[in-house]
Amino acid sequence: MKITVLGAGAWGTAMAMSAAADVGRMHHVKLWARDAVQAQRMQERRCNDRYLPDLPWPDTLQVFSADPADWAAHLADQELVIVATPMAALRGMLQALRGCHAPVVWLCKGFERPTGISASTGAPEGVGLLGHEVCAQVAPDLRAGVLSGPSFAQEVARGCPTALVAASAHPEVCDLLVHAFHSPALRVYANDDVVGVEVGGAVKNVMAIATGLCDGLKLGLNARAALVTRGLAEISRLGLAMGARAETFMGLSGLGDLVLTATGDLSRNRQVGLLLAQGKTLQEAVDSLGHVAEGVYSARTVAQRADGLGVDMPITQAVVALLDGAIRPDEAVARLMGREPTTE
Repeated sequence: MKITVLGAGAWGTAMAMSAAADVGRMHHVKLWARDAVQAQRMQERRCNDRYLPDLPWPDTLQVFSADPADWAAHLADQELVIVATPMAALRGMLQALRGCHAPVVWLCKGFERPTGISASTGAPEGVGLLGHEVCAQVAPDLRAGVLSGPSFAQEVARGCPTALVAASAHPEVCDLLVHAFHSPALRVYANDDVVGVEVGGAVKNVMAIATGLCDGLKLGLNARAALVTRGLAEISRLGLAMGARAETFMGLSGLGDLVLTATGDLSRNRQVGLLLAQGKTLQEAVDSLGHVAEGVYSARTVAQRADGLGVDMPITQAVVALLDGAIRPDEAVARLMGREPTTE
């Protein structure tokens, strides 16, 4: 299969390495880097020493750089196109891919920031969208989908056992993703609940900030377990209100991704919570990561979508207040613990 991965960050590189690693599948994998100098460096060194140092590439993986306006020539014979950029870049990538004959699948998890700006206040207005909602706006004719689930780029690149979920309204897209990535080290499950898979992948980032805060304040394992469990309840409530299926949230993109991102120290969103608990400002925490932490940018949108649907999400609201500087870490805990009793 001929596969192009657009985006040479840690996650795009890891997935390109995974697709190219199994010589028995005979995949021809190309990795696009926006920076031509970086592309040449990676091609010469046969690794991405910026994001995944000391992890050599399979021989069949090739890297290129080209302006999106010239992608048509590079993608003409491709059978699968993977978008591996942060959520903020997805809209532009899908616009550039309009008319692409091959299925297009994105790896990013989160809500897009609101695209409207108030003329009177200069503040963001409107609501941020999930990936499939962005695609419906800018490239509705694409055969599209999402690949998600509990996964750290470093572990996938090393060939550690991993399981992901491929979600699309088009069965053939799921089939292609299974064929492209399913291997002895990586299992890929198919699912047609795109809304549920994307909600799970987006909201778990917010819950990971909360869990990092909990652990950073040394509140104990009881508190962590309670937070993860109630976080899953919030994710499920929002997903159901948006049209997802309940069982999706007990799968890889729900419970699985939440547990990994909330408790794994490779999680950037968890690290934000840990740093805030240490007294760092949000800017200091974000700057120290060197990578995007999607939960920081998605938290407000999650709260807005929940408010618009009448969904109660107290953990999300506490995270938003914390990120806005409206409350201190200890006050966030007090706010959650001081809520009135209710049924589970």
